[in-house]
Amino acid sequence: MGQDISYLLERMTIVGDLEVASFVPWIQRHAAKLGLSHTISHMSSMRIELEVAGPEELIDMMEMGCSLGPIDVWVERIDRTAISGERT
Repeated sequence: MGQDISYLLERMTIVGDLEVASFVPWIQRHAAKLGLSHTISHMSSMRIELEVAGPEELIDMMEMGCSLGPIDVWVERIDRTAISGERT
């Protein structure tokens, strides 16, 4: 028997001193490595907004990775908002 996996869709807002040219490709690679689907909806030097979908544990890993990020960014905070509920 297979194990049920819950998937979430969340909006992640990353705020800080962000180097968009290096951080956005880094975010895309990190999400792909985790197997998360993602869409970036806003990019600026102070805020990046993206929607991520996948298992909650992997979204948590994405948040942790982004908070540590590449050396040329300073993440002050990451806000997460659920867009839709769980589905299996």
